[in-house]
Amino acid sequence: MSSFVAYPPDAVALRDVRHALVTKLRHHGDVLLTSPVFSALKHAAPAIEIDALVYADTAPMLENHPAIARVHTIDRAWKSAGLRAQWTGERALLRALKSPGYDLLVHLTDHPRGLTLARTLAPRYAVTRERRDGERAWLWKRYFTHFYKLPRATPRHTVETNLDALRRIGVEPTADDKALVLVPSAAAQARAQALLREHGLAPRGFVHVHPGSRWLFKCWTAAQSAELLDRLAADGHALVVTGAPDPRERALVDAILGGVGAATRTRIVDLCGSLTLPELAALTAQARVFVGVDSAPMHMAAAMRTPVVALFGPSGEIEWGPWNVAARVVASDRHPCRPCGQDGCGGGKVSECLTTLPVARVHEAVRALAAAVPGT
Repeated sequence: MSSFVAYPPDAVALRDVRHALVTKLRHHGDVLLTSPVFSALKHAAPAIEIDALVYADTAPMLENHPAIARVHTIDRAWKSAGLRAQWTGERALLRALKSPGYDLLVHLTDHPRGLTLARTLAPRYAVTRERRDGERAWLWKRYFTHFYKLPRATPRHTVETNLDALRRIGVEPTADDKALVLVPSAAAQARAQALLREHGLAPRGFVHVHPGSRWLFKCWTAAQSAELLDRLAADGHALVVTGAPDPRERALVDAILGGVGAATRTRIVDLCGSLTLPELAALTAQARVFVGVDSAPMHMAAAMRTPVVALFGPSGEIEWGPWNVAARVVASDRHPCRPCGQDGCGGGKVSECLTTLPVARVHEAVRALAAAVPGT
């Protein structure tokens, strides 16, 4: 039986597109969740050369993606370096972006730079999210040809809303297209393997715990994390604890390690602040289970197909949960106010829906996932 797919009447003729630019000017996890967009577009039109534009610090999320020809970057430090440095950086970027002659712009960011890009690059087709009247919608309509809609009432995973930009122009992603893509370099993989050997860790023989986030209101307390580590150590697990090279995350990890028992401490490898993002990805690919909060490392673990236990508080797991991987989301069932999207209760930087989350629930989730992973 033949199938019928109704494409939008103004679908883009991809045969007329030679070069495409996809932009995502957000944080690390946001950028990684755009990786299926490149896969889907390349699958639909293999001849298209697809570039990305992201902030420089997030570039590792897309480097080595097989569908991406070039990753252009904006350095957030340009502004703080002075007007001359900013002008020099912006001019070099604009020169690089003008060179290919983009036929298609896919702007996935709620960022006004999209207007500048659409106006300056003048692509034949330009797609971004639907704009409302209060967002100078008339100006966006002047430079963009297509607008995709976000859910009005029901939440939808961010991977799918990113892919909606392609659906709007007539590209229907396949199930394979929707996988997250993260490819650590050979050097990163070698470093991860060296660390495993150095600490006597076998592949799939340890639990990877990344308790921090750049947003601390998304984090569990140090005491809760310490108790979880004690329980996992008592189960016989080797433990690797990681964190970003940030003083606040280092302080959180120090507080956690200071709260564990002596026997637990002997089973922990502390790698907080010592890994690059590609090295972190390569390491988590070897873990039996990843445990963390709503953060970029959680999405990286999902991309590396490592089973994930994710703690969610004020952010929504439907939109931001572990994507396409064996996972357990642990969230409060006693707080009807969540997910509130606030930076802690009342903006106070502490999320009660997390601080009251029982350790036993997280422990049981880890045990269930770990039991389903083949042994070493």
